[in-house]
Amino acid sequence: MTELLSTKTTATDPAATTPGGTGHDPAGEALRRARDHLLGLQDHAGWWKGELATNVTMDAEDLLLRQFLGIRTTERTAESARWIRSQQRRDGSWATFHGGPGDLSTTVEAYLALRLAGDPPEAPHLAAAAGFVRERGGLAATRVFTRFWLALFGHWPWSSLPAVPPELVLLPSWMPFNIYDFACWARQTIVPLSIVRAVRPVRGLGFSVDELRADWTPPRAPRLRSRPGILHRLDRIAGGYERIARGPVRRHALRRAAEWIVARQEADGSWGGIQPPWVYSLMALHLLGYPLDHPVLRAGLAGLERFTVREETPEGPVCRLEACQSPVWDTALAVTALSDAGLPAGHPALARAGVWLLGEEIRARGDWSVRRPRTPAGGWAFEFDNDGYADTDDTAEVIMALRRAGVPAEAAVLRATRWLLGMQCRDGGWAAFDADNTRAILGDLPFCDFGEVIDPPSADVTAHVVEALARENFAGTVPVRRGVAWLLRAQEPDGSWFGRWGANHVYGTGAVVPALVAAGVPTGHPAIRRAVDWLSAHQNPDGGWGEDMRSYRDPHWIGRGESTASQTAWALLALHAAGHGAGEPAGRGVRWLVTTQRPDGGWDEPQYTGTGFPGDFYINYGLYRLVFPISALGRILGAATEGGATVDAGAVR
Repeated sequence: MTELLSTKTTATDPAATTPGGTGHDPAGEALRRARDHLLGLQDHAGWWKGELATNVTMDAEDLLLRQFLGIRTTERTAESARWIRSQQRRDGSWATFHGGPGDLSTTVEAYLALRLAGDPPEAPHLAAAAGFVRERGGLAATRVFTRFWLALFGHWPWSSLPAVPPELVLLPSWMPFNIYDFACWARQTIVPLSIVRAVRPVRGLGFSVDELRADWTPPRAPRLRSRPGILHRLDRIAGGYERIARGPVRRHALRRAAEWIVARQEADGSWGGIQPPWVYSLMALHLLGYPLDHPVLRAGLAGLERFTVREETPEGPVCRLEACQSPVWDTALAVTALSDAGLPAGHPALARAGVWLLGEEIRARGDWSVRRPRTPAGGWAFEFDNDGYADTDDTAEVIMALRRAGVPAEAAVLRATRWLLGMQCRDGGWAAFDADNTRAILGDLPFCDFGEVIDPPSADVTAHVVEALARENFAGTVPVRRGVAWLLRAQEPDGSWFGRWGANHVYGTGAVVPALVAAGVPTGHPAIRRAVDWLSAHQNPDGGWGEDMRSYRDPHWIGRGESTASQTAWALLALHAAGHGAGEPAGRGVRWLVTTQRPDGGWDEPQYTGTGFPGDFYINYGLYRLVFPISALGRILGAATEGGATVDAGAVR
């Protein structure tokens, strides 16, 4: 057994407040290095932000947007093309996550971008890509969004695309298929997309893509009496209406849609702080006559630069576009991590972060108020500038971070707590952005093949909210008891929980177990014991935990994948909360973190462990590999120090 040493703590010396931080034990030294590395990444304004990496469709669509608007430059094209080429797989395809299989639609969009950059179709890398596309059905087998891009440039008929009538924006919120039935990210995309679909523009690319076409038999139309079959026929009816839509109703719908879009532009020029509605909103407004020098379009185009990451490579400068940015989320997690590592409340780094977080509070009423008109505003969003879409997940994490930062935050926390209570869904759970956004029929609409289009409650979000409310002394209240009951019902038969916003069952389980314990569920409860058994059974032979993104589509991958720092930390956080932080599985997990740490205190993690749309869109959060291991090591070593316990010697040496 290895003794976990601690030193006297002071408010000014962070090294003195790290559990086990004397450097005499490897786990404590790993924690110290990681903590110091994280402190060095803080911006002078108080925030942290890691890069949010997704896939090359962001960069391909950026070039296609610029081509459509007539603003594409040689320099930008070359920089984006270098990045896109660097991400190509050996079989000629592009994937949606590191190590994942080739994806047809992603490959088609990357191919179009490289053709724009001047790469000839006979070049080996493009010939391989074209072969991959043809083998999988060609252009006709791509997702609807990809075929929209093809239609914009004359390579797909508009008449063959699903209908998206702009009249949807006129439907009252109580009618089925109104825009507020869709999740916030979907409605922000569908409204501008409906304008583009109605106008049906065609611009030139300057080349043919016939080499990407293949004989492909589309799937048979669903049975008429089935729900998808009924919606398929409704789409045909809507398509017929689209062909004859003229006159005052259509003009009114287009005007209202444009007003809806303009009203939701954020201070940084984005829409919702995310790429899809941003791109389509720029195109939609331009098609309705907004010139490129109009303040709305000028701000939107300028804002894209803020989301552009540039770096030098041996092949030359590259640029890539972040689909979103996560400074509020990252800052809240960093504060919690540093507090777990021993920094006291009021430490300068935590205080700066707390003040910055308070300045990001959202007091405006957003789309969420359509379903919750009586709920007072309060809370936080994910991004620097996103006043329209506060979310419960960020709000819960910020509440917990502010309590550790040591800054006066009572009023803001009270407002946020009231907002969270008001956003509880009828079934007792919490969703990310809206309440009771659960009309599952929307997923069967023909144009909704781009991922999740609704925002139902999820285990990870509900867990974070339950934990935050419990730590605000709401553990015995009806809302928290209902949240706990929802989580217990949501447990999978194998003992895990599904992770909506992180990969996947490791993330869900890592979030739920600490929340249940914080809410008063005993560590001996059968649900907790089953979760611990599941984690122990899915630990990798090397001592870490990992779960591949393919687990969202293939149950064979559930709980399986290469060990990663973030997922190992999630498992350790659950084991610690369940009272197993000093056990053999936790000790092996700690050892994995210690032995895989880089000299600078961080961890390598090319694997994607964040989720945008399960099964479709994935994220690599640049700070996950640092903040979560710090929290896990800090809590486990801190508990051992306080309780006089030890960690298995073989686990950390």
